[in-house]
Amino acid sequence: MKPFGLCTRELLLTVSCTAVLVSAVATPSTVAAEPPASAAVVRYSDFGARGDGQTDDLDALAAAHAFANEQNLPVRAEAGATYYLGGRDRRIVIQTDTDFGDARFVIDDRDVENRRADVFEIRSKLEPLDIGGVAALKQDQAELPVELPHDSLVIAINDHVRRYIRRGLNQNSGQAQTDVFLVDRAGRVDPKTPILWDFDQITGLEVLPIDPDPLTITGGRFTTIANAEESKYTYYARGLAVRRSNVVIDGLEHHVTGEGEHGAPYRGFVNIARCAHVTVRNSVLTGRKTYRTIGRAGKPVSMGSYDLSINHAAHVRIIDCTQTNSITDRRYWGIMASNYSKNLEFLRCELSRFDAHQGVYHATIKASTLGHMGINLIGKGDFLLEDSTVYGWRLVNLRRDYGSTWEGEWIIRRCVFVPDAGRQARPSLIGGSNDGQHDFGYPCFMPSKITIDTLHIDDANHPEGYRGPTLFSDFNPELTGAGYEQAFPYEVTKTVKFKNITTASGHALRLSDNAFMFRELDMQAIE
Repeated sequence: MKPFGLCTRELLLTVSCTAVLVSAVATPSTVAAEPPASAAVVRYSDFGARGDGQTDDLDALAAAHAFANEQNLPVRAEAGATYYLGGRDRRIVIQTDTDFGDARFVIDDRDVENRRADVFEIRSKLEPLDIGGVAALKQDQAELPVELPHDSLVIAINDHVRRYIRRGLNQNSGQAQTDVFLVDRAGRVDPKTPILWDFDQITGLEVLPIDPDPLTITGGRFTTIANAEESKYTYYARGLAVRRSNVVIDGLEHHVTGEGEHGAPYRGFVNIARCAHVTVRNSVLTGRKTYRTIGRAGKPVSMGSYDLSINHAAHVRIIDCTQTNSITDRRYWGIMASNYSKNLEFLRCELSRFDAHQGVYHATIKASTLGHMGINLIGKGDFLLEDSTVYGWRLVNLRRDYGSTWEGEWIIRRCVFVPDAGRQARPSLIGGSNDGQHDFGYPCFMPSKITIDTLHIDDANHPEGYRGPTLFSDFNPELTGAGYEQAFPYEVTKTVKFKNITTASGHALRLSDNAFMFRELDMQAIE
C-alpha cells in the first residue's frame, strides 16, 4: 500500500508562466458600473475584469460581488479566465452562490499590504445578536434564558480563567476559557454541542445567527505565489475565509508555488471560523513547506503552516478531499489544524494530518488515509476511527503540549497502521506524554475506554531486538513505582476491548514498556 498525492507539487493546472510570474505591480482593471438590469447572474467581466492573468482584477471582483450581494444574485466566473489578484488590502466579500467554474485565480503574496486579511470572505448577511440575561453558564446547561430570532452559534469567553497552558518549546501562559455551542430560537443548547465548562462569569459573548439557506461555492483553481518573508510567527491569511454558517464548498483546488529557503507560515487557505454546518468536498489542497524559527523556549522549532484550518466552529465535514503533494513527504507540514471546535469529520479523505490543537468535542474519521503527521487529538466526547489507514508515527497521538488529554471513549474499527510511513520504527498505537507535574489549566485524562476491532499493524520494517508493537507508549518514564507523586494527577485508561489485531512482523501486541503505569488496566477480548 503506497500513499500518493493526487498530482505533483509542480503541476499548476497549466497556469501560464505569465500568470504565475506576473509582476508584483499590475495595473488594476477598470471597474464598470453594473451589469444590465435584466441579468440573472453577475459576471466579473461586467465590472471590467480582464481575466488575462496579468491585469490586477481585485477591484473588479470585489465590485462584482458587492453588486451581487446587494441584488441577491449569483456570481459566475468566465470560463477559461485567469484572474490575477495582487497584494492590496481589499477583501472580496461573498454573500451569494458563486460558481468559479474552471477559472484560475493567481494570488500574489510577494508584496502584501495586510498579511492578516483574507482575499475572499464568505460572510453572513445576518448581524451578530446582542443579548442580555446571560451572566454565567454551567457545564451541560440545557438552555439559555433567551429567545432569539435565529438559531445561533454562541462563543462564550471568561478571560479570568486560563486553559490550554501550553508546555514545551512553544510554551505559553494559556488562553482565556472559551466554549462554542449551538442554541435554537428558544435558547435550547444543541445536545451534540454541549457546554463543556463552568463559566462563573462571562467576559465575552458572541451570538452569531445561522443562515437558514445554504450558500454554495463551486469550482475554482487557485494558485498562491508564496511570500518570501523571514521565517517567524508572522502568519499570513490571504485565502478563502468562511465566516458564515450553512456553506458548501465543492470542487475547489488550491496550489502553491514560489516557496524558497525561507517564508512566513500560513493560517490556512480554506479558513473556517465562527460558523457551523460547513462542508468542504471534492476539493484539492496543498501542504505548505515547513520552515523553522526560534520558539518561546529559546530553541529552534518547526512552524505549523496550514492549508485547512477550523476554529470556533461546529459540525464541519471534509469529504472526498486530497492534496497535491505526497501525504508522507516530511518537507511539508500537516495540512489541517483546528481549535475550539465540535463535531469534526473526515470522510474518504487523503490528507497528511487531522489535528485537534486546542480541543475538539466529538471527532470522526472514516474511509480515509492520513499521512506522515497522522492523527493528533486533544479533547472530549467520542472519537471514531473507521476503515482508515494511518501513516503517522502513532496510530493516534495525544498532544503532549496540552497534557495528552481526552475525556471520553474511542472506537477504532477495521484500520491499517503503517508506522512512520514504512520507515524503520518501534511502533506504539497510542502515543503521548504527561508526567503529572504541569498545570495545563484542566484535569488530564486518557480515554476512559478504547475499543479496537480489527487492526493490522504493518511493522515489517523494525530494528534489531524489536519485541513487537505496544498499545501505549511510555507516557511517563518516571512513574515506575507507588512512591511517585503527581502534582496534577493524570488519569489512565480503565478499559480496552480488542479483537483481531494482527502484525506484519508476527510479534504480538504488547501493553506498554511501562507496565506499572497501566497495571490496573482491564484488557478484554471481544468474542
